[in-house]
Amino acid sequence: MISNKEKYVNLSTQKKDGSLVNTPVWFAQDGDKNDFYIFSAGEAGKVKRIRNFSSVKVAICDARGNLQGKWISAQAELIDEEESKIRAYRQFHKKYGLTIKVFDFFSKLFGKYKQRQVIKFKIQDSKN
Repeated sequence: MISNKEKYVNLSTQKKDGSLVNTPVWFAQDGDKNDFYIFSAGEAGKVKRIRNFSSVKVAICDARGNLQGKWISAQAELIDEEESKIRAYRQFHKKYGLTIKVFDFFSKLFGKYKQRQVIKFKIQDSKN
């Protein structure tokens, strides 16, 4: 099972040709729910792939994407509502503290912060 104590999750998204792309990302849990947030550059491949195929898989991993847990099916959605984005970033700041504050600072400095896309994924079946 995925828990907020882990730092990275490997997000597996599907391309149009059916192949999968795995990407290690930061994630934050929405309270005690099976809902989790990630964020990405708005034009990143994973965002485009989620637009086409909302079914994803996730697994706990290290920063390089080496799996440390089993794949779990999830459903992803792109979040555009401002209130939901604020909630997501609040969870990231609670979890990653100073690290994400520094990351956000430079993202804002280089004009990339507002181009981010927040993604929410919900665990489908915790028995995987």
